[in-house]
Amino acid sequence: MVSITVSVPGEVKDKMKKFPEMNWSGFVAKSIIEKTKELSWKEELVKQFREEKDMTDWAVKLQRRARKGRYNKLKEKGWV
Repeated sequence: MVSITVSVPGEVKDKMKKFPEMNWSGFVAKSIIEKTKELSWKEELVKQFREEKDMTDWAVKLQRRARKGRYNKLKEKGWV
């Protein structure tokens, strides 16, 4: 495992000393691990979205053309 140093204001350090039962190092490590998992998950979702964007754009264009064609046919028949 790798060690890092975290800086906090003096008043925060004084407040932390009031709670010796708290494993601050473990708390910070766990918070960092959870946040990196969350960010990795979001990054993967964005990657998947970008990969599917072309397909989504194509499907939307296809649907719009179909609707426009249907509208024009109904207009020709006098239903609209």
